[in-house]
Amino acid sequence: MSAKAIREVTGKTLLNNHLPSGASATCRFAAVTQDTQWADLVQQHPWLKTEKLVVKPDQLIKRRGKLGLIKVGTDLAGAQTWVDQRMNKDQLVGKAVGKLRSFIIEPFVAHSQDSEAYVCIYSHRHGDTLLFTHEGGVDIGDVDAKALKLELGIEERPTEAQIKDTLLVHLSGAPKEKAAVFIKALYNLYVDLYFTYLEINPLVITDKEVYILDLAAKLDSTAEFLCKAKWGDIDYPPPFGRDALPEEAFIADLDSKSGASLKLTILNEKGRIWTMVAGGGASVIYSDTICELGGASELANYGEYSGAPSEQQTYEYAKTILTLMTKEKNPKGKILIVGGGIANFTNVAATFKGIVRALQEFQAKLTEGKVSIYVRRAGPNYQEGLR
Repeated sequence: MSAKAIREVTGKTLLNNHLPSGASATCRFAAVTQDTQWADLVQQHPWLKTEKLVVKPDQLIKRRGKLGLIKVGTDLAGAQTWVDQRMNKDQLVGKAVGKLRSFIIEPFVAHSQDSEAYVCIYSHRHGDTLLFTHEGGVDIGDVDAKALKLELGIEERPTEAQIKDTLLVHLSGAPKEKAAVFIKALYNLYVDLYFTYLEINPLVITDKEVYILDLAAKLDSTAEFLCKAKWGDIDYPPPFGRDALPEEAFIADLDSKSGASLKLTILNEKGRIWTMVAGGGASVIYSDTICELGGASELANYGEYSGAPSEQQTYEYAKTILTLMTKEKNPKGKILIVGGGIANFTNVAATFKGIVRALQEFQAKLTEGKVSIYVRRAGPNYQEGLR
């Protein structure tokens, strides 16, 4: 399972398309990026001119309300001004600094504080957990301490009676009935569309309707071959503060066309320590060890190659890493670790031929950049590969 976070816009689109009619109010929203033409946006979503609005960034930022990143009860002109003041501007979130480039605008849903609730579903080794609390919103506090829990085994589906008896003990009347229908439908959608995490806070529950206000979600990206028709085209944005690089996209494309596994994530372009590690498990151990030994701030990348990639594929992978590594020099020099565990079927000699081709191509730049290379590898034909 590879859990990848999706934008709020993407999550709400999936809910609109796949929740049964009547389970909740349709989510209305407009996505705004730096390329958005406001006149076209208003034509697509006429309610922007007539309703009070809520506007916020849509870039995997948690606790937007606490950070002052939500504008509530504004009009179209106010929303546009608020977005324009922040578009492409640096924003500090925790220790991460990134540019705001993606926003979501929605109609303001007038409601009382006591109608706000919180619901979350997350997956783990033994099944799924449903959390619910009848108190939601910005000041929800410690969810783990407050929330009622319903544990579900693999392939187990909850009944409305189970949901009412376990999660909705603090609700009564029409809101309880509405919430039970909604949570059951939400869980079915969660399973059918291979979500791994889905949180709604606040979820507004009234006598007549259920409204999904803020949403955060992750999908199991390895289920794309099962869910492509239902998902449509999914955009997985990078974590806030780390822009997606074309080199990462190139490796992802290479990976998608290969039976082998080729992964690359850039953590710090200016880092001194770069890795080219074979094997998913080995790549985690190498990265953990570097961090444990005090190199976390200098670790430049995370990635792995495995599943018997060809010499050409390994060459392309190595060339991409070396291109990034030699973009700029460091007065202390840089370190490249070529490693892995003991291969079971990957031909070490073949993959190393690809790596050696790339190293020879970048020989002058590696020498100028004072790059030290450490190699550790075993498996089929490893002696030839190391030679």
